[in-house]
Amino acid sequence: MVGTRVVVRSVLQGQTGPSGGPALTDVLGTCLSWADGVCVVQPEDGPPVRIAIADIVAGKPVPPRASVRQRVSARAAEGHSFVLFPDTDRVDLGEWVLRSDPAPIGRPYKRANSALAMGDPGRPFPEAAAAVLDFYAERGRDPMVQVEAGTDVERSFLEHGWVYLPHGEVEFRLASLVTLRRARRGRGRGLGVVALEGDRDERAHVVVPGPSGPVAEGRAAVHDDWLGLNAVRTHLEHRRQGLAGEVLDTLLEWGAERGAMTVWLHVETDHTAARALYDALGLLTHHVARYLVPAASD
Repeated sequence: MVGTRVVVRSVLQGQTGPSGGPALTDVLGTCLSWADGVCVVQPEDGPPVRIAIADIVAGKPVPPRASVRQRVSARAAEGHSFVLFPDTDRVDLGEWVLRSDPAPIGRPYKRANSALAMGDPGRPFPEAAAAVLDFYAERGRDPMVQVEAGTDVERSFLEHGWVYLPHGEVEFRLASLVTLRRARRGRGRGLGVVALEGDRDERAHVVVPGPSGPVAEGRAAVHDDWLGLNAVRTHLEHRRQGLAGEVLDTLLEWGAERGAMTVWLHVETDHTAARALYDALGLLTHHVARYLVPAASD
């Protein structure tokens, strides 16, 4: 029990509770000691609390409190992604953000070409959904929304005829930068071929060059003290050589130099290998996001 986060219920001697019986009180914190007839609990705030063991009527361990970064809302967490796509056309709709990349290169990113529909749009849902359709119609783009899984917003879109985009479910993973660097310690081989391109205050692109172009690469951006990782990949014929790890190490170092403390990324839920890797590195799931599109008309 010592060293465990617990909640302890005990009797307040000499006081009467609302029902006429003894008054009870609960203390939540970490058990520092259990000896000599006294239990000492350290709450998250304030000095340690000494409780006579004879006065304890109940107690149980409780899970550790989620870190501060885990307690931010999905909308706030996703807001750190805007810096990854600086040229995106963005229009606020209450807390929603309508996004469209005017000149995508290669495959358009869903995050840069969907409405971030999390939070309160500031108007009735039918009006908000219509505004999303108008935004993309004006730009000649197919409408798409990104929602937090299991929310009223998701249910409202489904009730209004929107459907899930295939392979459109992602986990928002995060961890402290210290956790990732500790997990990577000793793994890097120091290949000496990783180059940092476009070294700017907010964004970086790391490449491992090969004879005919990059063989591995990754991008990152810093917003406040959050480091977002994006498109970390190794070309098929060069996998299992530790190249993605070298890219990751360089991006983490770059982020640390700019004061980043939290690292986050998106990973598709059907990408089993990547999810296993991020589990091993200590990147935990903060929330799950899904992409929806209007149902095809007959």
